[in-house]
Amino acid sequence: MNKQHYEQVGVAMTCRSFAEYELMFALDRALLQEGPILDVASGASSFTAEACARGYQAQAADPLYSMDAESICEHGLREIELSTQKLDGIKDVYDWSYYGTLERHRALREQSLERFIEDFQRSEGSDRYKAAGLPELPFDNDTFSLVLCSHFLFLYQEQFDEEFHLRAVRELLRVCRKGGRVLIYPLLSLRWDRYPKLDSLLDEMKSDEITVEMGTSELVFIPGSREFLSLKK
Repeated sequence: MNKQHYEQVGVAMTCRSFAEYELMFALDRALLQEGPILDVASGASSFTAEACARGYQAQAADPLYSMDAESICEHGLREIELSTQKLDGIKDVYDWSYYGTLERHRALREQSLERFIEDFQRSEGSDRYKAAGLPELPFDNDTFSLVLCSHFLFLYQEQFDEEFHLRAVRELLRVCRKGGRVLIYPLLSLRWDRYPKLDSLLDEMKSDEITVEMGTSELVFIPGSREFLSLKK
């Protein structure tokens, strides 16, 4: 394991685009069209805004949505500035095949934040953005055909224990329709360690008659991270 790793206190706000999600979860049109889609712990990512603009049914859930748009934007810009500084110190660890440069990485984060804020403001009063977090979501059973969770579960394994992860994954499955899928990425911590309780968690899923698969992520960036978890209900 490389001694260099991403230092983070608390949970960072994420700002990722529809294109990044497509690669991250190897999404295709057929899967997206089944809808509706839920993005959990989505932060200020523009996936939901861009998905809806493309005609897909999508919603997002994150505790941050209790804040107003201006506060989220200010918080997001601070996060981008801070994360860029951190990445600059360990940039040789990452695979820049997709982003190209640190400057482009930052620009994409800023673009995603801008798209999110515009849609968040336009969607005020709707159900598109729900202020909620794991392990309890305010949605009925069997609501979504596709449930996504990016850069939260497993990534913060030093902050959240095994019970939290099991409850969180079961909650994602609860709101997922029979025949639908829950996709989670990455399976590594911020220190690039694979989640040590993953096998026992997957055994629990199999005992619940959940089909467990590992997909190949096409978003190369995090060192050694080429898998996402796919759970079919």
